[in-house]
Amino acid sequence: MKIAKDTVVSLRYELSDASGTLLEKTDEPISYLHGGYDGIFPVVEEELQGKDVGAKFDITMEPDDAFGEYEHDLVRVEPRNLFPGEVAIGMQFEGGVEGGDDDDYSLYTVVDVTDTEVTVDGNHPLAGKTLNFVGVVTGVRAATADELSHGHTHGEGGHHH
Repeated sequence: MKIAKDTVVSLRYELSDASGTLLEKTDEPISYLHGGYDGIFPVVEEELQGKDVGAKFDITMEPDDAFGEYEHDLVRVEPRNLFPGEVAIGMQFEGGVEGGDDDDYSLYTVVDVTDTEVTVDGNHPLAGKTLNFVGVVTGVRAATADELSHGHTHGEGGHHH
């Protein structure tokens, strides 16, 4: 079976940055619903369209194809008293997006802490980076009706949320 809209694609991959530093590697295959369901990067879907099991891929993703450009306005310096006493670098908090609607939230990572201020960054850690996505297709099957109605794959035994 070839990869097409409404198929479940399984693959193994390695993700590295432009300098070749390995960022992520799968030990077991991951699966996604192919055809615009936002389960994987669109540039990857385009590359895999029409491929068979065993197909190898090597895709360079520019920032706009992956996690976007780094946005300096997503770095905010907030008063220290707005955070819990044990706040530390690396902690993450959900917060409103400046200038956004009341329903616009982003995940912010603490990048600096002083006695009076906490600096948080709402960018994805890989924003602004060119990434290499390399791997092999390990499986292709037709999606089930439940998977199509939910817009994502289900593991063995059916639906799990």
